[in-house]
This record gives sequence, C-alpha cells and structure tokens, in this order.
Amino acid sequence: MSTENEGTAVPAAPSVPPVPGAAPEGTPASASVAETPQTAESAHQDGTHHHTQPAAAAAERPGHSPQPDPATAPLPGPVPAVAPTGAHHPAPGWPPPPPALPSYGGGSGGRPVWGSSAQVSEPPRKRSGGLVAAVLAAALVAGGVGGGIGYWAAERNDDTSGSTTVSAADAPKDFKREPGTVAAVAAKALPSVVTIEAKAGGGVGGNSETEGGTGTGFVYDKEGHILTNNHVVASAADGGTVSATFSNGKKYDAEVVGRAEGYDVAVLKLKDAPSGLNPLALGNSEQVAVGDSTIAIGAPFGLSNTVTTGIISAKNRPVASGDGSSGKNSYMSALQTDASINPGNSGGPLLDSRGAVIGINSAIQSAGSGGLGQSQAGSIGLGFAIPINQAKNVAEQLIKTGKPVYPVIGATVDMSSKDSGAKIAAEGAGGTPSVTPDGPAAKAGFKAGDVITKFNGKPIDSGPTLISEIWNHKPGDKVTLTYQRDGKEHKAEVILGKRTGDS
Repeated sequence: MSTENEGTAVPAAPSVPPVPGAAPEGTPASASVAETPQTAESAHQDGTHHHTQPAAAAAERPGHSPQPDPATAPLPGPVPAVAPTGAHHPAPGWPPPPPALPSYGGGSGGRPVWGSSAQVSEPPRKRSGGLVAAVLAAALVAGGVGGGIGYWAAERNDDTSGSTTVSAADAPKDFKREPGTVAAVAAKALPSVVTIEAKAGGGVGGNSETEGGTGTGFVYDKEGHILTNNHVVASAADGGTVSATFSNGKKYDAEVVGRAEGYDVAVLKLKDAPSGLNPLALGNSEQVAVGDSTIAIGAPFGLSNTVTTGIISAKNRPVASGDGSSGKNSYMSALQTDASINPGNSGGPLLDSRGAVIGINSAIQSAGSGGLGQSQAGSIGLGFAIPINQAKNVAEQLIKTGKPVYPVIGATVDMSSKDSGAKIAAEGAGGTPSVTPDGPAAKAGFKAGDVITKFNGKPIDSGPTLISEIWNHKPGDKVTLTYQRDGKEHKAEVILGKRTGDS
C-alpha cells in the first residue's frame, strides 16, 4: 500500500436577497428566485457550512466536529483514523483530522492552531423564525430610538416662544462613486456571484431529495462554470440537485463537474447557461501583501449578496478542516482576513481593491455560537480563504478530467510526535513502510524517524503545515526539504509525485 504526503489533520467559512446589480444579459425572465439557505470554512465549515479555518476550531455546523487525532498519517496516503461518534469512518489514503490545539493567541507552546471549515447555512425554512425575530427586534430598537428623540424634541419646543422651520437642502442629483471604491467594486462583482443551494438525494416518504445547505460561488468562465467549495455541494454529489441564483433573483439548475475534497474546491456547470456571463477577473495570490484591502461577497446565514470588507491579516496560514462525517480533511496555506465571513460565505470570492479574486472564502475560526437564532457560530474576524492560484489549478484539472490531482512525497507522518516539525513515522498504515519504496521521499534518501523542519526554506512545525505546503505545488515540481536525523541537519531535493482522485 503506497503512502503519500499526509499530515495531522488539525483539530480543529437566506432570506429574500437584495438586488444590487443587474444579472447577466440573456438571463431568462421566467427564472424564479431561489430560496437562499450554507460550512464560511473554514472557511471549511451549510446545511453543511465549513468554516475552515485554525487549529482546534470546532466545526461550524451540526455534525461538523473535530475528530480524534490518529497516531500516524501518511503524507497524504492511506491512514486509519478514529471517526467521531456517529460519523462515517474515513476512507483509506486520506489524512485524518488533526489533534486539538490551543486557539490563536491563547494556547501554550506557540503551536499554530487550525481553523474549522466555513459552514454552509441551513435552508431558509429552518431559520425563517430567527430571521423574522431579528427583523422585529431591529424594528423595535429603531422605534424606541425614534420615540425617545421625538419626546425630547417636543419637550424642547414647549420651552420656546416660537418655532422656526428650516428647509433641508436637496441631495446632489448626480452622485457618482469613483472607480476603486468598495461600492464600485461590489456593484461590478455582484452580478457574477451566485448563491448556491444544494439538496441531497435519497429522501424518504416519496421525496427524492432531502435537505441540503446554501453557500456561494462565482462565475469562472463564459461557458457557465461556477467555482465554489467542495463542502458546499458535497451533499448533492450523489443523486442530489444544485441550483445557482444570481443577484437579480434569476435561478438556474446546475450540475457538479468535479470535486476535490483535499483542496475543498468544486466546479459546477450551469444548465442552459445564459449568454452574457461576466467571469470575475482572477488576481495573483502570490502578490498579495499583509495589509491589502479585501472585499468578501457571500450569503452569510442565508443573507444573499452580502458585502463585507477588511484586510489581509496574514499569509500562508496552514489550515485544516473536515466535515465530521467522511473522515477526510482539506488543507490549505490560507490567506487570513478580518473581513466578516460567516456560515453561507463558503465558496464566495475574496476580492482585492481592484475587484480581482485573490481567494475563495472557506473557513473561519470562531469563539462561540449564535446569530439569527442559529446554532452555528459567527465571525470573530478570523477568516480563511484558499489562494486563487491554487484554486485555479484545481479548477482547470476538474474541468478537464473531473478528478483532482495531488502532489505527494510518499511518506507517513507520526501524528503523536512532539517534535517541532513533521516526523516520518516508524511504519505506515496497516504495517506498510512509512517511506514508500521507490517513491519521491525514498529516492531522496528519507528514512523513518527523520523530522522535516523546512520546505523550500519555510519553517515546518507540524504535519498539516507540511501538507498545505506540498499541496500548494504541482506534481513534478522540485522542492528542497530540510530535515533532522540523529541531531544533524540535512537537505534533500525531492521531485513531487502525484495521486489522482480523492479515494
């Protein structure tokens, strides 16, 4: 049994939508408005809303909880893992969930923490009561403030001997927003962002479908391909249905072209795609700098076409998340942002100040639960996005073949190791060699017990960090690994191998 680069999975990103922009030209006028119900994240994290996102983050939706950490995990390769109570056992050949770690800035030992996947908000019918309550509460607050001001004004007028009427000036007739403002960027991008509703198959009582969740996606090309998170549409992958609703309420059926669970990326194709689709421009996530402005668009808690802003808080943040049922995890070297991301934002674009996509919102780190009557937790300013450079490579693979391709080194990591780095285990899953014979690591001279501490010069402090770095490359890439053996530091060049598919 061959083992591949896997790492510790770390223990743990709607109501009636506003209509901010015109829909693509050619959209049928008869299309109906989709119901908008979604893991962020993180991110991971939705009926099944992942909000991936840093270590020890609890899953953002029901059934999406961190799993116990196995003793070893291949890099990525087959590895047995203990599934959470009531969850399906993980399939062989997949990195198990990571061990629980302290939360960012709060734990000891200085170890990084991982984000839980951004969850998908649940269907509107489940939260309609919460939404109504929230709207009513807002109305009551506004009414109370207005009443107080009115009484104060009346009291003041009683004390005056006369009254004075002042005419309000008319607002400027030609109010224009300059290019590059958030309003201008949002107005241009919103018509290319869709709210995705996924419904699982296999219903009972004569229903062919069961409840799913809601997430976000965006137009990838003029042929009607939509880019989103895998966890947004995973529930509908086998016999379910998927629909996409544009910002003007026009709704289209869609089909899943391909899914990559490890990357948490999926591609949909609109059925009877309208003409005049405007794909969002893709930026270069390698050129993103900490402090750059960000704009996130999505359907947090089902509130479609929501726009939030922030900055890039950090780059290359290793994040792992799982759906709590399949036993498989996704890994990313994420862009961290403080733009507000909540369940339902998963799969939506993270834009730069020019309106170019720099990431896919996928996960969040959350401190608690609540919000609009939901049990899902909300944003605390720690959101995580898959870098668009990686997502683009995966999307092209899925459009071309329908299957993802993963780079591997062919080794198994000791998940219980306390070493600062990724330690190669004594043996692989099921007693197989920890270093795959004739695999990339074997050819580079790696042995059981070696501790990988750097990847192309970047520090490696754990298995998940190593996996996120490996999966940020392509099969055939040559990388330099620094490792410790018997107290001495060594370097070796490794040509990454590949694994096709998620099984």
